[in-house]
Amino acid sequence: MRNWLRTTLVSLLALAPALALTGTGQARTAVDLTDPHKKDIAMQLVSSAENSSLDWKAQYKYIEDIKDERGYTGGIIGFCSGTGDMLDLVELHTQRKPGNILAKYLPALRKVNGTDSHKGLDPNYTKDWATAAKDPAFQQAQNDERDRVYFNPAVQQAKQDGLRALGQFIYYDAIVMHGPGDDSLSFGGIRKSALRKAKPPAQGGDEVAYLNAFLDARKKAMKAEEAHEDTSRVDTEQRVFLRNGNLDLDPPLTWKVYGDSYTIKK
Repeated sequence: MRNWLRTTLVSLLALAPALALTGTGQARTAVDLTDPHKKDIAMQLVSSAENSSLDWKAQYKYIEDIKDERGYTGGIIGFCSGTGDMLDLVELHTQRKPGNILAKYLPALRKVNGTDSHKGLDPNYTKDWATAAKDPAFQQAQNDERDRVYFNPAVQQAKQDGLRALGQFIYYDAIVMHGPGDDSLSFGGIRKSALRKAKPPAQGGDEVAYLNAFLDARKKAMKAEEAHEDTSRVDTEQRVFLRNGNLDLDPPLTWKVYGDSYTIKK
């Protein structure tokens, strides 16, 4: 009997981080950011910072040069003409739908990759992008590239580090802004900097302490780039959730980005 009790207790303790209480007092299992509703919350949070709107699906048509030395930034995740992900997106869309309205820009996108140049894109690229964004095939291509390059790698790494939904979102938001590289200003470098300060749960560390170390490292990377020096998406969004102990990123959520207030009720 003692052995059975001990085994049961150990099992319950192992499950404790993933359990929460519903309004009826019943236990429920916390979900990852891959849960459709939780993923939609993540998209709304990113959109509040990237586009000053919770309506992330309205951003398929978004495109402008935000003067961050990355050329044009467009779509639901900020694909950039200067960093290669916009090129990958248009190539994918063209593979699936040859002759689409953006296909003619592929030679120019290849030439401007790695620069902030618009050569070969102006004057009609932004107009044609907005037209393409009405096509469900281009919308799906944006969704798929977002997941392949940003969402899936961020969530996978966060889960390997033992992080729950908030930590998964913190990783995702960082990789969206900084890219998936390993230099000091990219996601990989930010994570390495955090690991020098604290251990993630998978290595026996405290989740809150580690996430604070990660956000500290991210703020340092943001301040190193003039276009990202406003750190409110960390200070008045992610830190708020962390201070509230909302490691499962459960609504209701209230936060501010760049001085604007937002709420997700459920």
